[in-house]
Amino acid sequence: MGVSGPIRVVIAKPGLDGHDRGAKVIARALRDAGMEVVYTGLHQTPEQIVDTAIQEDADAIGLSILSGAHNTLFAKVLELLRDRDAEDIKVFGGGIIPEDDIAPLKENGVAEIFTPGATTREVVEWIQGNVQRLAA
Repeated sequence: MGVSGPIRVVIAKPGLDGHDRGAKVIARALRDAGMEVVYTGLHQTPEQIVDTAIQEDADAIGLSILSGAHNTLFAKVLELLRDRDAEDIKVFGGGIIPEDDIAPLKENGVAEIFTPGATTREVVEWIQGNVQRLAA
């Protein structure tokens, strides 16, 4: 049994990466598609991201990483979600992520990775098809 209302997504920029144009474009596209979006801003720690997702009753977390620290930062977010018994929050990501790193990230629990060239429509449609509103 699901909860009515829009899908809630936290969009976050973990680590020291200071480029957030793509994250803002995705946040806007999700809002335009009727989702509730919380954009955390730059330089967030995995702990801050998970705290925000739990406090905001998020259904998904979207991580935007261009710095090359995706393996470490994704793993830490997933670990914290497990530790907080919040594994029902789906994690997806995008940015500069080498093809060779995508399968291991997914094996560790990342639901989807969007690389450069992915359209906002692809991201919106993936979320609509794969993220369900969580029960409160």
